[in-house]
Amino acid sequence: MRSSGDSDLAVGNEAFNPHTVPRAVSAIGMGHDTGVSGEPHTHPKAQLILAVRGMVTCDVADGLWMVPPQCALWIPGGLAHAVRSVGNTELYMLFLDPDLAVVAPLECCTVSITPLLRELVIAATNLPPLYDRDGAPGRLVQTMLDELAVAPVERLHLPLPADPRLRRVADALIAEPANRATISHWARHVVMSERSLVRLVQRETGMTFGAWRQQFQIMLALERLAESVPVQTVALELGYESASAFITMFKKVLGQPPGKYLAAREEREAAGKRMAGN
Repeated sequence: MRSSGDSDLAVGNEAFNPHTVPRAVSAIGMGHDTGVSGEPHTHPKAQLILAVRGMVTCDVADGLWMVPPQCALWIPGGLAHAVRSVGNTELYMLFLDPDLAVVAPLECCTVSITPLLRELVIAATNLPPLYDRDGAPGRLVQTMLDELAVAPVERLHLPLPADPRLRRVADALIAEPANRATISHWARHVVMSERSLVRLVQRETGMTFGAWRQQFQIMLALERLAESVPVQTVALELGYESASAFITMFKKVLGQPPGKYLAAREEREAAGKRMAGN
């Protein structure tokens, strides 16, 4: 992946620039053995990044978005972002004209991908750049857009504060995820009163400090669990005294304990592969 949204993407031995193709939707698939890190960039078209294998994170101006396997990230056109993938990844990307933004969220978000939508996105990457808009390829693309319009949004967003004092707190938590210090400690750390810090966190993130830190831990946990790190190890890394306490938190936020949550994703991936084989 190049650092600029306006640069060509490498596809085999050829260059492909989705922003100059005269089609409302363009698609490309790519894989990386060791992950990739891109520089912040913008492009006029909206983008959907589907992670079939590996973990993807995207840093935008107001937050960090996580894309675990079998999810996709929707990035509206004109929004500055930087994408990073971890480990062995298989990614598929859609680029959509701004006029089509009405069929998908108007803000950056992570969406859950059904097996049908997954296969439609992959199939779109196999279409020629100048596909027949009035024939079967055009109908495939329209069905894909219809499915995308109803894809459920997942809670995999971490608001990142712009205030430099809160950024210091965020950087400290990133460096030491197991830090369970109270908000009183963090207020002293950034030389603020506790009440002022509470108000600042709410204003900058729309969340309480406890909810924001919990969401941060969920993001880290998903990344570690996707790397097959045991639940017990992840719990200790995040400062929990026991795996059961971590599991309780995980279930409260995402509705399922880690095992069932990951099993559901694996089943979704298996269903997609079965569909592809039929």
